[in-house]
Amino acid sequence: MKYIFVTGGVVSSLGKGLAAAALGTLLERRGLKVLMQKFDPYLNVDPGTMSPFQHGEVYVLDDGAETDLDLGHYERFTSGRLSQLNNLTSGQVYENVIKKERKGDYLGATVQVIPHVTDEIKQRIYNVTNQTDADIIITEIGGTTGDIEGLPFLEALRQFKDEVGHENVAFMHATLIPYIKAAEELKTKPTQQSVAKLREIGIAPDVIICRAEHPIDNEIKRKLSMFCNIRPEAVVPFVDIKGTIYEAPLKLHEEKLDTIICERLGLATNEPDLLEWRNIVDRIVNPTHTVKIGVVGKYIDLQDAYKSIYESLTHAGAANDTKVDVVRIDSGDIEAEGAGKYLEGISAILIPGGFGDRGIEGKIDAARHARENNVPYFGICLGMQIATIEFARHACELELAHSTEFDPSTPHPVICLLEEQKEVTNMGASMRLGTWETRLSEESRSAKLYGATTINERHRHRYEFNQNYRSQFEKAGLRLVGTSPDGTLGEIVEIPDHPFFIAVQFHPEFQSKPTAAHPLFKGFVAAALENRS
Repeated sequence: MKYIFVTGGVVSSLGKGLAAAALGTLLERRGLKVLMQKFDPYLNVDPGTMSPFQHGEVYVLDDGAETDLDLGHYERFTSGRLSQLNNLTSGQVYENVIKKERKGDYLGATVQVIPHVTDEIKQRIYNVTNQTDADIIITEIGGTTGDIEGLPFLEALRQFKDEVGHENVAFMHATLIPYIKAAEELKTKPTQQSVAKLREIGIAPDVIICRAEHPIDNEIKRKLSMFCNIRPEAVVPFVDIKGTIYEAPLKLHEEKLDTIICERLGLATNEPDLLEWRNIVDRIVNPTHTVKIGVVGKYIDLQDAYKSIYESLTHAGAANDTKVDVVRIDSGDIEAEGAGKYLEGISAILIPGGFGDRGIEGKIDAARHARENNVPYFGICLGMQIATIEFARHACELELAHSTEFDPSTPHPVICLLEEQKEVTNMGASMRLGTWETRLSEESRSAKLYGATTINERHRHRYEFNQNYRSQFEKAGLRLVGTSPDGTLGEIVEIPDHPFFIAVQFHPEFQSKPTAAHPLFKGFVAAALENRS
């Protein structure tokens, strides 16, 4: 087994996850089997209870693990299917150590960061190693070198390298090369300091990924090579990408990153086959058509809150030879000023998932606008519940219909708490999570788009469609076309006589890839094209 560890310095949000995922793409295209994972130093057990404003979206895996959004990059850029083993936090580490101490597993020893915490971190790597047939494991370490909470992870990696052999481990360090506008210069000192901090810990990077707004010349490479004790060719520029993030593997291949890594780890491979990837990038960057799709949400100011939604729209756009111009619309603005002002000229409307009652009425207004004006509508998770509430109120004349999440005393609880959720008190990892099977009606639009009547999709919710209202909905024109295998849980609703009105309780965005756009997103963008004004 070969191991690549990706660290970051200078500042956060450098794109370590993107660089790691792009390297994974390149190594897979060389014929290697790659598995990726993320170690996060924060003390939360997982991101499941964290605000999107704090952390961006929560990415859900097949086994129900609520993980960091970077795992979404990993699954989109590579073929690996990840599990809860592939995301480790300090919270999990300390929780496990304390449990072992309480059970007496340490035989009365004083429990310390070294060796007990570092051993727990290393053990996760060994566990993953023993359960995969991958050739390479790429592990990204969250945070910034020098952060106090990250020190146990870096110390564990230093020890791990000695245990498995230096020839089997490569370190890739991502840093920022800032541009000082007044001096019109790129500055290398922050990177020098970051590498020095890493070397104090006992880790010498084999590759430095240099994020920059402007091109990095040979003089800067030479300077970093000298002060960071690294070969000049291992100083790899990663200049801001203007087109699409899917250009990242191509840009890093031009800088020979994959070649450097393969040489460092003694891997004899062919040059990567990047023809398919280049074609995908070309379809994204040079489409024939353009369409405006409004995404109506409550976390709209934060790019990462709906990261997988935006990427899925990009994939579906490429599949339709179309640039998707995403118009981000705050549901609170619609609530205050009405749907017409914000949705005029929009060819399709998507309402994503979310929690809490802020902006709910604005989302309901947006769903009504889509339904009554024949604008293609795609509701995801909360977006499905919003569509149900809106239809109940305005098509079924159930004026006070609502979800019990937002109005526990509603006389018409068309969305209600899942039965197994009623006794839940702990919020973390307690929703309906992970991949579940859905059965589709043969004549439904969804079945035609999937080309199947049995599908498996990832879930993350507590509330469900109340089937006591099913016959009333169907008489008025809203059909339940997807259910759990036993028929007890509603999964997909459609309006058959609408150009495109599909709302799903699950999260299809977690299975879309640039190489395989999700069929529901693909159909949605196609419908938006048909509806262009």
